[in-house]
Amino acid sequence: MSGKTPCAVGINLGHDGGAALVTPEAMIAIGEERLNRTRYSPGWQAALLYCLRTAELRLADVDLVVVSNFGRAPATPADTGLLHLGVEEGRIHVLDHHLSHAYTAYCLGPYDVATVLVADGAGNNTDTETFYLAGPGGIERIGGNDPSRGRHGGIGATYEAFTEYLGWYAQEAGKTMALASYGDPSAYLAPLFDVHDTRVYGRLEATHARGVAALAAATGFDFGAAGSRGDDPRGIDAAAYLQAQVEQVLCTLVQAITSVTGVSDVCMAGGVALNCVANDKIRRLPGVSGLFVPPPASDRGQALGCALYGLHQLTGELPRRPMVMDSFGRSYTDEEIELALHRDPRSGLVERRFAPFIWRRESDIAVCAAQMLADGRLIGWFQGGSELGPRALGNRSILADPRSTASRDALNDRIKHREAFRPFAPAVREAAAAHWFDLDSPSPFMLLAPTVLDGAKERIPGVVHVDGTARVQTVDPAVSPRFAALIEHFGTLTGVPVVLNTSFNDREPIVETPADALATFQASDLDALCLGDYLVEKT
Repeated sequence: MSGKTPCAVGINLGHDGGAALVTPEAMIAIGEERLNRTRYSPGWQAALLYCLRTAELRLADVDLVVVSNFGRAPATPADTGLLHLGVEEGRIHVLDHHLSHAYTAYCLGPYDVATVLVADGAGNNTDTETFYLAGPGGIERIGGNDPSRGRHGGIGATYEAFTEYLGWYAQEAGKTMALASYGDPSAYLAPLFDVHDTRVYGRLEATHARGVAALAAATGFDFGAAGSRGDDPRGIDAAAYLQAQVEQVLCTLVQAITSVTGVSDVCMAGGVALNCVANDKIRRLPGVSGLFVPPPASDRGQALGCALYGLHQLTGELPRRPMVMDSFGRSYTDEEIELALHRDPRSGLVERRFAPFIWRRESDIAVCAAQMLADGRLIGWFQGGSELGPRALGNRSILADPRSTASRDALNDRIKHREAFRPFAPAVREAAAAHWFDLDSPSPFMLLAPTVLDGAKERIPGVVHVDGTARVQTVDPAVSPRFAALIEHFGTLTGVPVVLNTSFNDREPIVETPADALATFQASDLDALCLGDYLVEKT
């Protein structure tokens, strides 16, 4: 790759830190947590080095470095920490947090002209909800929240506050969404939000868990014991109440902003956009003709949005990179995989006959994996470049048989060590999806939760949530041929062209390298690991 090619780097300075590199020919991005193995990690140095090495570039070849943060943006280039690396002030640009999200949503989406909604816990200053009109000419901010309310009144901040009250980190809002399906949303009747024109007014008067405690005191609601983590029925009802209120306010807001822009194709980003249950309702609204949410919709996508903005500034053309899969990481060669297979992470290189596992190269790893799944085995599946978003989509996955709840329970108890109320996702060949789910369009990124059709629920109980929905991933053979082949072979063996798909990790970040995959495999009760073309089993 020539250094004369316009090249922009993006960096996220906040939680879920990371880096991205974009040129007219390439997009590379990774979160810092995938490399330092610490969940939700801030930082970007290792991620930046990863992107540069993958692109075979030096930092001196980069024309523009764009950085973002949440809360207070860096006041000067010196505050970014880049000057000590030799990056001159003229090559550093500080970007608004929500505009970075908007670039990710629009540039990766399929629509020439779109209404863009960014909704998250916090942007710069007090931004919580912001909307834009995006087209080939640029991305124009049309409106947003009322700054006088502060971010505690926002949709994302409210969801984070309840999540923290229930006993989890703010970034673990997916647990609250899953828990909500077990509760009664009508247990509490006061609205959490009002929408006036296109502005959201939240009822919380403080951030974090204390805002929920204050609301309970003011209304007389009993949300249960703080920190209950799903063990208190009142907390379960609180989660259901929150989810119902968020679905309602998002639908109202989307209808309001599309009536202002006059554009019915919608792109969404920000952490709130990962709420797949709400997304499924938004896509069905009468005034919405299409909905796109990028898989790295949360701050995991900040660096990529910054880099896309940077390329726009360098070339004068808004980069359009419609996504077909969430694979922004590098692939690993057979030589790198074999090196990992020969290396004991505790003591260096070991002879193959002394390794704690056996391995062999398979002529068709998809056929082999399908047979193992049909036999009830739990397998790690490591292929191609890693996903940037929080959900594994067939590159860094753990796979299981969805035809019974036994695999689901084994995954929760023995592998993932997570709460039993959280569902697992089905991956289905795109052509077969409508026979199993109430789905009339592709869902390649697990960002919709349609209802499982009658007659199908009994056949795939391992991936059906308590409310009868499933967070579906549709798989296109033209995009993911090996993963699609696995699902097809499994369908031939079992009559069910659906597999259970979850992220390849335990309580650490999703694995990135072959060595990471082997370490998690050895430390877990996984039965086998498909590492590229190699099948790995324990001795």
